[in-house]
Amino acid sequence: MNYHVLIIGGGAAGMMAAGMAAKNGKKTILIEKNPVLGKKLLITGKGRCNLTNYCEIPELIENIPTNGKFLINAFYQFNSYDTISFFSDLGLEIKIERGNRVFPTSDKAADVVHALIKFIHQNKVEVLHTAVESVQKFGNLFAAKLIDGEVVRAEKLIIATGGKSYQGTGSTGDGYKFARTFGHKVTRFKPSLVPIEAMEFEPSNSRVRIPALQGLSLKNISIKILDKTGQEVYAEFGEMLFTHFGISGPIILSASSHLHSIDDHILCIDLKPALDEEALDLRLQRDFSEHSQQQFQNVLKNLLPAKMIPVFIILSNIPAEKKTGQLNREERKTVLHLLKNLKIKLDKFRPIQEAIITSGGVDVKEIDPRTMESKLVPNLYFAGEVIDVDAYTGGFNLQIAWSTGFVAGKG
Repeated sequence: MNYHVLIIGGGAAGMMAAGMAAKNGKKTILIEKNPVLGKKLLITGKGRCNLTNYCEIPELIENIPTNGKFLINAFYQFNSYDTISFFSDLGLEIKIERGNRVFPTSDKAADVVHALIKFIHQNKVEVLHTAVESVQKFGNLFAAKLIDGEVVRAEKLIIATGGKSYQGTGSTGDGYKFARTFGHKVTRFKPSLVPIEAMEFEPSNSRVRIPALQGLSLKNISIKILDKTGQEVYAEFGEMLFTHFGISGPIILSASSHLHSIDDHILCIDLKPALDEEALDLRLQRDFSEHSQQQFQNVLKNLLPAKMIPVFIILSNIPAEKKTGQLNREERKTVLHLLKNLKIKLDKFRPIQEAIITSGGVDVKEIDPRTMESKLVPNLYFAGEVIDVDAYTGGFNLQIAWSTGFVAGKG
């Protein structure tokens, strides 16, 4: 059977593109290899689905470190305010949280998926759950060969297959293979928004390693990442998490999307960013003086989470039972330095299978930013993560999916 539009990939971008194409009167088919649509959407935002970020277009661009300017035209056609209106019109109640992050009021990603399914059903999109083995173009028609041997033909093809992250959701890199079939360049890809492996403090200490802090979440801290020359390459304020393999959490994930590599990089954590060194030193002097008869380990309860205290004591080389009134100036300076510069040696990114998104993809130089149409092959379009664009956490990556899906479907 022949169609006007064929979309491969039933995720965020694919469903948006399919619904828009059909809304514009095109006979549309959406092919998704999973038995359900929006499988990756269901796990985004820890199952809550951070839909977008409620901000102006310049701020959207600032939060997309890879090829953000390519998306300017798409954002002017469909931005975060449009996303909120789109889902509200479908009956999804929306709320805005800290950092302008937008979520469904229900805190259920499934409700977002249901709204999108409602959208494509309203516009009579045909949905087929099977895998596409290959795609080719014969004359004016694209032909998608399915794994059962059947062939689906269409005048226009939209590739919205995602990247290579979260492969259990179906993002196995098929779109890159299809793009190459049509002569498109695929830039080198790496995991983005991914945790980082790190086992040692810097300088290393044989008596304690990072897994000792597994499960500890640090809030309202600031970090900076230094390269092997000591130059700062990234800085952020927020929340992070220690794991059995190293570090994760919002500011670590954002850092991973900013960094191309972490060879010989050092993470510096400021546990007390609200105080500069002079103010923090005065506080330490006051605390140590007021509690001069207490043991060092007990006074640290006023400064650190309980789980960090044993680690901090080892790193400071100060006896836990020593009375704070007996601490000398050098020992106090050591405590001050650790509070403001807790250093961790970074080893490597976690595997791409654990990444929230993929950095890299179809080269944007070969895509028309006004329509998402290929510059190489007429009537071939791309949408979503398969394109070489990626952003920080906070709803920005899903906004890329909505905007590119909208533009491709409209085109």
